[in-house]
Amino acid sequence: MGAAVTGALTAADDLVAATREWRTEPAADPKVEALALAVTANLPVLLWGEPGIGKSATLQQLAEGLGLPLETVIASVHEPSDFAGLPIVGDSPATDGVPMAPPDWAVRLARTGSGLLFFDELSSAPPAVQAALLRVVLERRVGSLALPPSVRIVAAANPPTSAADGWHLAPPLANRFVHLHWTHDPRTVARGLAGTWPAVTVPGIRPGRTATALARARGAIAGFLTARPGLTHHLPADAEARGGAWPSPRTWEMVLRLLTVHHAAGTDAQALALAVIGAVGDGAGLEFVTYLENLDLPDPERVLADPEAFRLPDRGDRQLAFLTAVISAVQAKVDRSRWEAGWVVLGKAVEAGVPDVAARAAMDLAALRDTSWPVPPTIHAFADVLRLSGRLPG
Repeated sequence: MGAAVTGALTAADDLVAATREWRTEPAADPKVEALALAVTANLPVLLWGEPGIGKSATLQQLAEGLGLPLETVIASVHEPSDFAGLPIVGDSPATDGVPMAPPDWAVRLARTGSGLLFFDELSSAPPAVQAALLRVVLERRVGSLALPPSVRIVAAANPPTSAADGWHLAPPLANRFVHLHWTHDPRTVARGLAGTWPAVTVPGIRPGRTATALARARGAIAGFLTARPGLTHHLPADAEARGGAWPSPRTWEMVLRLLTVHHAAGTDAQALALAVIGAVGDGAGLEFVTYLENLDLPDPERVLADPEAFRLPDRGDRQLAFLTAVISAVQAKVDRSRWEAGWVVLGKAVEAGVPDVAARAAMDLAALRDTSWPVPPTIHAFADVLRLSGRLPG
């Protein structure tokens, strides 16, 4: 009788296992592409969504697509010491101090050297646990253990109204994530339960684009924040909004990384828009995305190759964005010909009657000069500002 029951359960287990098997197919889903973009840029991501809509399943597919181990930590059932570490007293604490022992999941990630760390039910974690997570998310440290730089961090949260004992996220923790709102598509669920789910595709960096990706991103953000300085930092007034995405120097740095990877990988513009809005919030994010759509800057590498052939943009914010991109490209690979080409570009700004726009770029470019290089004639247009900055002797 016992053997018959065991055999029936084994057959049932095999049948249940078959229900968990599926295949994947390429599919365009902007929110999934935004998740893949942020993870590729190695930014912490927070998926907001109602319980049971597939956040955890998406993370499993992402880990498989990356070929990384997945470590899942239910934040709401842990104590602060689980993230800050437990003190372990050694033989001579007065000399060596008291190390903080990390939990087993952190040790496994450190031993492997890479992985996807998934914090689930983040909005159900009390404030003390959220405070302990700050160092994990920002500094990648758990107790006395430093997580490898290649470890990616993703979290999931239910809105406080639907979370068990839900809390609003503390602003310092919220400001460390790219926030993505997760919803389900009934057609995707129906096809998935029929055996085929959409694949999570990680964007690949294209070597031919890396030379200008960072320079273009720096120029765009510098131009935008110069035109809209009030969006550099804005802490929302109400608690719910402070627990989401809002602009700060930290989140604009996140946008810089997103935009750099976007340029280098050629990712979808809608996915970029969702990721940018997830970093700096709806207002600042939508305005920046619209700004990008209308920016249309020349390729800084092409300009440096033939600086006489380009035309300076008309608008001041675009001029600054373009000049910042050019100088950033020179900084990435400094030699005399590129440095001198940069001064030709700045000379165009002087000829256009906007030397004030180019003054900051002139100081950055002057700082790159090798003492053996001759001083170009264009530099005299910026003599006063360079002397004040100490870049040019009096």
